[in-house]
Amino acid sequence: MEGDVMDKVEATATVCDFDPISGSIPATKVEITVSCRNLLDRDTFSKSDPLLVLYTQGAECKQWREFGRTEVIDNTLNPDFIRKYILDYFFEEKQNLRFDVYDIDSKSPDLAKHVHCTLGEIVGSPASRLEKPLGGIPGKKCGTIILSAEELGNCRDYATMQFCANKLDKKDFFGKSDPFMVFYRSNEDGTFTICHKTEVMKNTLHPVWQPFSIPVRALCNGDYERAIKAEVYDWDRDGSHDFIGEFTTSYKTLCRGQNQLNVHEVVNAKKKIKKKRYINSGTVSLLSFNVESEHTFLDYIKGGTQIHFTVAIDFTASNGNPSQSTSLHYMNPYQMNAYAMALKAVGEIIQDYDSDKMFPALGFGAKLPPDGRVSHEFPLNGNIENPYCNGMQGILDAYHQSLKTVQLYGPTNFAPVVNHVASYAAAVQDGSQYFVLLIITDGVISDMAQTKEAIVNAAKLPMSIIIVGVGQAEFDAMVELDGDDIRISSRGKLAERDIVQFVPFRDYMDRTGNHVLSMARLVKDVLAEIPDQLISYMKSRAIKPNPVPPPYSPVDQPQTNPV
Repeated sequence: MEGDVMDKVEATATVCDFDPISGSIPATKVEITVSCRNLLDRDTFSKSDPLLVLYTQGAECKQWREFGRTEVIDNTLNPDFIRKYILDYFFEEKQNLRFDVYDIDSKSPDLAKHVHCTLGEIVGSPASRLEKPLGGIPGKKCGTIILSAEELGNCRDYATMQFCANKLDKKDFFGKSDPFMVFYRSNEDGTFTICHKTEVMKNTLHPVWQPFSIPVRALCNGDYERAIKAEVYDWDRDGSHDFIGEFTTSYKTLCRGQNQLNVHEVVNAKKKIKKKRYINSGTVSLLSFNVESEHTFLDYIKGGTQIHFTVAIDFTASNGNPSQSTSLHYMNPYQMNAYAMALKAVGEIIQDYDSDKMFPALGFGAKLPPDGRVSHEFPLNGNIENPYCNGMQGILDAYHQSLKTVQLYGPTNFAPVVNHVASYAAAVQDGSQYFVLLIITDGVISDMAQTKEAIVNAAKLPMSIIIVGVGQAEFDAMVELDGDDIRISSRGKLAERDIVQFVPFRDYMDRTGNHVLSMARLVKDVLAEIPDQLISYMKSRAIKPNPVPPPYSPVDQPQTNPV
């Protein structure tokens, strides 16, 4: 059912000819926080499981496209979504927004639809907080959406901290408690915005939670004395979590580290009123606190990190006979096919980050001359010792030549090309190089288990995988590999990072299937996750960017003695 709902969500985001590079310089960046109250309950035996999707409108067209979606929150009609939207704010533009709310497991997924506003409307509301009734179902009250905007400070620091608790209240009849913590930053109007939720620790009154990292701006937006509130709950499966107690602190206090100032009494105000001898509901202590500057993608690029690009093209028979116009590999003399268009669009961006512009290009799923053996990892240029092609044109030339020499066959196996690139990534893990594999394919994957295992292993390496699906086939397996919602696993082992981005090429084509509506949007969506994936690898290995070398100066030349 979740897949059906996601299909419906994605179908509402239409494509338009919109160039996101308008040349305007945003006045600032704002963070939008979303909550809902009193949502319509669509589930029979539990509460709804809401998900919210934000759509934006292009400056030059009136059609909507998806900007991003929140996490799913189980069993609640009053969700406070943790995932934020960060938008460029242009004072001089009308920036139209649309928020849709969905119940992820309902046969009728729409809780409410088409809640419209502008970014200026949110920013311009009192305390930059806008409440609007949710509509879409005639004759029914669908609840309220609450939108809050806060300008982001320029602080790039990340705080990593760990907490434990002692002698928390027992809340479960047959056990102890299943405690978790929720952190909130205070707003200028005195309200609070959720910014982090810990994991649940099962059946204990003395939990030790895992360390977590959070941007300092998310905690206090640069105001180190701003109040930070922490609430402690006992987790319940039905979503009606029991409140244990709360305390307040500040970033300034947390910075002092592990000491008596950071041992906090967890207080339940209602208990305090009812019970005269009530002292507290336990204590929470800060075990560790560390602050590091957040490094950006450009910091690593400026420090010399090279991005190595490898392409792998699907040569299976399901693509159709290349000599016929119905084939996805058909070489029309007047326009590029989908494989060539996807390759050119992505490659022309990535090649700017590779100094020598030499790229390995592989094919899979074909019979090779002279003996007709099937290969899932063959060089497009025919040179096993040196599969490198010179620039994007070199790859396109090798691709065209391969179509004339190999026989399309099958099956569709990804694991060999994933492992091929992973072997190179495994040899260089010092942060100097990062590898991106672009797989362009038309069909259903044949070696799913082996590919999952290859991806889980590759997630430990400096590597990302982009999958572009061409044609009209079902791509459910590709969505599974793209671990945005559920992290991919193999043999019970979760991938360390999400390293796969899947994009269906048809979403960017016109109705005839012959023209790309917005190449800029295609490129943006295909490459959107690469910077964060690179940063996540570097952070996981504690690799910092190299200092930017000073500009060359004649003074730097070594002095020589005259002959």
